[in-house]
Amino acid sequence: MANEEDDPVIQEIDVYLAKSLAEKLYLFQYPVRPASMTYDDIPHLSAKIKPKQQKVELEMAIDTLNPNYCRSKGEQIALNVDGACADETSTYSSKLMDKQTFSSSQTTSNTSRYAAALYRQGELHLTPLHGILQLRPSFSYLDKADAKHREREAANEGDSSQDEAEEDVKQITVRFSRPESEQARQRRVQSYEFLQKKHAEEPWVHLHYYSLRDSRSEHERQYLLCQGSNGVENTELVKSPSDYLMMLMPPSQEEEKDKPVAPSNVLSMAQLRTLPLADQIKILMKNVKVMPFANLMSLLGPSIDSVAVLRGIQKVAMLVQGNWVVKSDILYPKDSSSPHSGVPAEVLCRGRDFVMWKFTQSRWVVRKEVATVTKLCAEDVKDFLEHMAVVRINRGWEFVLPPDGEFIKKHPDVVQRQHMLWAGVQAKLEKVYNLVNETMPKKLDGQSGPAGLVSGDQRVQVAKSRAQQNSMLLAQELQQRKEQVWASGALPGVRIKEEPLSEEGEEEEEGEPMDTAPSGDHHSRLTNGLPAGRVAGGDSFNGLPSPGCASTPVAQELRTFVEATFQRQFVLTLSELKRLFNLHLASLPPGHTLFSGISDRMLQDTVLAAGCKQILVPFPPQTAASPDEQKVFALWESGDISDQHRQVLLEIFSKNYRVRRNMIQSRLTQECGEDLSKQEVDKVLKDCCVSYGGMWYLKGTVQS
Repeated sequence: MANEEDDPVIQEIDVYLAKSLAEKLYLFQYPVRPASMTYDDIPHLSAKIKPKQQKVELEMAIDTLNPNYCRSKGEQIALNVDGACADETSTYSSKLMDKQTFSSSQTTSNTSRYAAALYRQGELHLTPLHGILQLRPSFSYLDKADAKHREREAANEGDSSQDEAEEDVKQITVRFSRPESEQARQRRVQSYEFLQKKHAEEPWVHLHYYSLRDSRSEHERQYLLCQGSNGVENTELVKSPSDYLMMLMPPSQEEEKDKPVAPSNVLSMAQLRTLPLADQIKILMKNVKVMPFANLMSLLGPSIDSVAVLRGIQKVAMLVQGNWVVKSDILYPKDSSSPHSGVPAEVLCRGRDFVMWKFTQSRWVVRKEVATVTKLCAEDVKDFLEHMAVVRINRGWEFVLPPDGEFIKKHPDVVQRQHMLWAGVQAKLEKVYNLVNETMPKKLDGQSGPAGLVSGDQRVQVAKSRAQQNSMLLAQELQQRKEQVWASGALPGVRIKEEPLSEEGEEEEEGEPMDTAPSGDHHSRLTNGLPAGRVAGGDSFNGLPSPGCASTPVAQELRTFVEATFQRQFVLTLSELKRLFNLHLASLPPGHTLFSGISDRMLQDTVLAAGCKQILVPFPPQTAASPDEQKVFALWESGDISDQHRQVLLEIFSKNYRVRRNMIQSRLTQECGEDLSKQEVDKVLKDCCVSYGGMWYLKGTVQS
């Protein structure tokens, strides 16, 4: 540094700290306006503030007489915002855009380093700033104009859509919320919706604006000067040199407050490596769920000892096919519960352990088997599987990673220890779920590795051989049943139709697929007949009782279901009927007669025999409806006084895909010979139809 003689002190200035406006002083910035064009001389119409949020709104007048002002545009904007009728709620009472609103945003949340300075008579007076705000034009009036436009569009819609906007009575499910956990509360408090709600709750405080040259402004500016010059109020500036420098340049702790708050489930790698090794492994496994050991070592860094990592990973994960899968109690802590079903963490851990154990036995797991054994809801089971597997169509869920043979060969002691742990888990699961003790696949000759460890390919081969054996046994049993049927009195010369057996495969979201073959030709728009020889109580089919014969228990149960369903629904597509039937099957106990197998043909014959008719709705050529969705059945007679009205309505839809209400009402009046009340028409429409876009459709036929 240069000598002090080369840098003489030219002048000494006393610095005073004024606090009169310390909690009220804001700095306004206008970033979209040049500094030479101030708003000082523009009339300020109103001002308001939310002190806690430091949010300010100012309304300023627009010079409508200025030659640069486009009056036609101003009138058009006012018309779009307020409409033709002006009232006290109008934004522009003069029917002209004559004002604009400025809304503020914070530039920084930490203003401790900023102050407003006033130099007067050789003294420098500093007042700390309470906030620094940038004001920009607000275009909230465009939102109001858009809302007005939508209201006008809704008002201009057809009258028919107004009459037909009827809300069907819907069943609601009442749920009681569980006590909110601390983690859930923190996530809710940090959410955008919660913050927006909190901001909206703070009321506006309306202010009076005084111009720059107003006497009140002159009076307030005097508070920027320190009120006492005797030094009593400036003791904070009487500091040692080191303390004074500390005040000028505070430590970096204050800067840490301005770091963006990351979500609770996000941790950067830099922050992660500051934690102990055990916590690093736990956090990584909790987020990734399944990971090979080599990937874990690469994430932890080259300087980490693999032996220490092996000790730590066994505390938070289990070995599955040579890969590490996070333990269930890490994902589901003790006092937690399922977000889907509300079951406690202990039950979830048992169910997930069962899924992990199944993957130690095979590359594939069937979701329905897991749900049947664990008795958990489909959403919970799907969560378990998504943690460690990927779905394959018609095959099931496959473990997400290939077997890590390199780790198995390199660490046989760890593999053996994990095998013993899985043996204990298996014994516990067999006791809890009453499982049959499954024999482990035998170790093939010449296979290296610890006893009881079988590779994934060998497990697949064993599973295939078992499936082939089961298929052969089922085929033999089926052949024996056929021979018994022939011996019981089949007519000579009559050939029994044999349907091919479909291969077994898991349907991920649906039950066993039904036959979708068409039911034959129909000679009228409303089909009511059954094929010859298959009407209820008719002759036998191929010399044997037909599957839909009313004398069989299966047919009786099926007809009971069909009649009860159509008494409630009146109109159903074949697709919707099959869905309701699958739900009905799910509610029945195991071994029920309906589990013997119901084809589409048998279901349709039962519907027709139950007094229903097929409505051949003329779908448009470009329809996206499936064949099952185009088969529409309706109850023809239910025994109430509305049967005739429903029959007329169904006749209309046998010739029209969609109909307006006035056409339906006029046709009902014409056919029934009397004027029906609105309640009677509403009942018929509610029984059979749905309204969409001002038109009426039969239930299940509308394609959105």
